[in-house]
Amino acid sequence: RVVQVGHLPDVVAGSRFLEVGRIAKPHGLAGEVVVDLITTRTSRLAPGAVLAVEDGALTVVASRRYGRRWLVVFEGVSTREAADALRGKVLSAEVMEEQDPEAIWVHEIVGAVVVDTAGCALGTAVAVVANPASDLIELDSGGLIPLSFVTGKGSGQIVVDPPPGLLD
Repeated sequence: RVVQVGHLPDVVAGSRFLEVGRIAKPHGLAGEVVVDLITTRTSRLAPGAVLAVEDGALTVVASRRYGRRWLVVFEGVSTREAADALRGKVLSAEVMEEQDPEAIWVHEIVGAVVVDTAGCALGTAVAVVANPASDLIELDSGGLIPLSFVTGKGSGQIVVDPPPGLLD
């Protein structure tokens, strides 16, 4: 099973942090911001949740869905100007302990050697590309492999079972 949650930007005091979203822009006049959440764990925006930003931390006061995005109120952010100062900030959170051991995280895919079930190298993963049907692993050769074809992971490797001709 593949869980897309973002990149691994930092290691702070022995803790692993994952990028979980990004502040897109202010919303309204009272400090609310629009957040693009890139994790499936919406609890990251629950009241009281603390999210790291490059220069500190933000505590969630309230959040609600806004189409595909979220509207979020952070503690201490009560004006449009304060909200605008957060524009573009990357939101990170500690890795959750209840992580599924079968899950494959985006930071484990990018940079990994992609091999087929016979062990033949297909290339190195350079990105995970969003796609409505199934996100795609982009190889250094330009090839694209749907995440639905991922069958496992190993040390620095992602195992896939693509149909014949997919990368031709």
